[in-house]
Amino acid sequence: MIETDILIIGAGPTGLFTVFEAGLLKLKCHIIDALPQPGGQLAELYPKKPIYDIPGLPDILAGELVTNLMEQIKQFQPGFTLSETAETIDKLEDGTFIVTTNKGTKHHAKAIAIAGGLGTFEPRKPEIDRISFYEEKGVEYFVKDPELFRDKKIVIAGGGDSALDWSIFLADVASKVTLIHRRNEFRGALDSVEKLQEYKKLGYVNLITPAEVVSLHGEDHLNAITISKDNNQKTIETDYFIPLFGLTPKLGAIAHWGLEIEKNAIKVNNALDYQTNIPGIYAIGDVNTYPGKLKLILCGFHEATLMCQSVYQRLNPGKKYVLKYTTVSGVDGFDGTRKEAEKAVVKAID
Repeated sequence: MIETDILIIGAGPTGLFTVFEAGLLKLKCHIIDALPQPGGQLAELYPKKPIYDIPGLPDILAGELVTNLMEQIKQFQPGFTLSETAETIDKLEDGTFIVTTNKGTKHHAKAIAIAGGLGTFEPRKPEIDRISFYEEKGVEYFVKDPELFRDKKIVIAGGGDSALDWSIFLADVASKVTLIHRRNEFRGALDSVEKLQEYKKLGYVNLITPAEVVSLHGEDHLNAITISKDNNQKTIETDYFIPLFGLTPKLGAIAHWGLEIEKNAIKVNNALDYQTNIPGIYAIGDVNTYPGKLKLILCGFHEATLMCQSVYQRLNPGKKYVLKYTTVSGVDGFDGTRKEAEKAVVKAID
């Protein structure tokens, strides 16, 4: 059983920033996310796309924002349950909750913050016969551990940032990397497209366009695929097939927790603290809805801040918290570190 003050469901930017605001209040956080790494959409869909509306940062790459958020919360030592989805919830008599994931991991929390962005991300699967049979038998929709592909032959399909970046990265891991895209043009960061072009010339990546995978082969494990190019079909040997066609957001099991739902979003009390209709359960970021809602990262940061204040009062009834700016109070990390401004020096000037 994982014990925590606040269980955060969703490791996107809003969920990550919640750890910092909770840490200032000495509240411990643990995060559940269906993806294999923190960052949500920013890490999985557009890590190399710039974001222009983060205060104080004229522009920052989405992946860099995730890196910065992870560095910011490191001092508060959050726990992570990755590659798992929150499945069931039980509210105990003392008002706390037990949340169990699809893999049976149990979490005991005093409060829950649903920060799931647009919901649980599910991979968009190509319509290929028997593809479900080969899942985890050679078909992978995420690169959870690059070492799985060490010295293996792999085929990647897709034309976005993920397909480009993983083709380039795995060229140094796998024995052979083949990238297949149904168009000649790629929709990705310019430096990634240029590097792939270089890798193709050097023979590090076998690029086949325009083409698509039409069938999979193998008895117990994938060992070959058939591709269609220029109305001709060709079968090539491979150990793994990784289709990277993006992710589909769904609210998932959370939709059955008894929360008030409106248009696939969770209704909250935005006049006070972004609490749902179930006391102790909050929803922040893109996953919630209320009059005037704007789905912006900076709005999620604001909601996370007010929510943490509410959780503090819930867990410490009657205890008055005096808000101090971090420029005055400093920041005390759970790891023993302390960040504070240099003390003023009183000294006469001759």
